[in-house]
Parts: sequence; C-alpha cells; structure tokens
Amino acid sequence: MKRTIAILGTMILLALPGIVLASTWNVDPDHSNIGFKVRHLMVSNVKGSFAKYVATVELNDQDITQSKVTATIDTSSIDTNVQKRDEDLRSANFFDVDKYPTMTFTSKKVVKTGDDHFTVTGDLTLHGVTREVVLDVEGMSRESKDPWGNIRRGATATAKINRKDFGLAWNAVLETGGVVVGEEVAILLEVELIKVQAK
Repeated sequence: MKRTIAILGTMILLALPGIVLASTWNVDPDHSNIGFKVRHLMVSNVKGSFAKYVATVELNDQDITQSKVTATIDTSSIDTNVQKRDEDLRSANFFDVDKYPTMTFTSKKVVKTGDDHFTVTGDLTLHGVTREVVLDVEGMSRESKDPWGNIRRGATATAKINRKDFGLAWNAVLETGGVVVGEEVAILLEVELIKVQAK
C-alpha cells in the first residue's frame, strides 16, 4: 500500500512540473529601476521613475511559459528630478494619486520568443483603467549568490503604452504645432530579483 501511494505521489509530481520547479523571487527595489520616458515639447524626452513598489515573480525555468509576475506601484512616489513637475504629475491633471494611489500589473501569458528572450502579457491597471500591456523581456541572468547568501538574478523589460488609453489626457497645443506632452510613454524596467528561500 505504501509503495502504491509513493508511486502515485511521484506520478503527480511529474505531471505538475510547473508547481514543483517554480521558485519565488522578489524584486529588490534597492537595485532595480521602474522607469519611463515621454516626449516633451516635441524636442526631447523627459525621464522619470517610481521609487516605491512591490513586485514578485513566480519563475519556472523548465517551462518559462508557466511563470507569473505581479507588481504594485505607489504612484505618489513618481520622481522626475523636478519637484514642481512631480507635483503636477501627482495632481488630477495626470495620475490623481489621492484617488488612484497605486497602479498594478498582473501577468496573463508568458511566451518564449528566443534564447533568453520572452514576452509577458498582462493587465496594467492605472488611473482606474485596465488595459493589456506586453512587456518585452531579455537578458535573464543566471543565478548568482551575493556575499550575504542571497540568490539573485536580473533582467531588462521594455514596453510602450499610450497614456490617453488610461485617461491621462491632459495636454496643451504649442503655437508652433505639436503638443507639450507626448502621448506615447516608453517603459523601461531594470530589475534585480532575490530568491525567496524555503524555510
């Protein structure tokens, strides 16, 4: 009887490799950057980032398509290195952080597109609006142990969104043509992950 149970248990484990082989990783905010850039006055790009966030990756190395990503970002932590501009971005003109204090991302699908290259499709909820966004991910590093015993990995992800799709529609027309703020926002994520060790 015990042997039968052991065999059944082994068969179940083999049938569920995604569960057995998945590992949990938290994004290290001290060594990561949740950044973006947007066109200003049709002549240059202004860059910014968010300082406060929590993000987790359920990573399956054997079948990357079974991996999952979740993230919650504090919109009030936006930083473009100009206090007056940051205050405007937090206002009802843009993020309206009093009403919408966070934005979230929840993955729905992961597709391997090449060696060390894959896409993550998920729902981005921003300013009370949810839209599907595709992250292009590359450069997932191998596991590396830091001097304090933590296991780390890193990756880069990019995406583009239209801010008007999320209700961030404020703008002003220039006398010379064009607008003050571009509609397309480029997202650039540089993330360092720390593996959650089993207790």
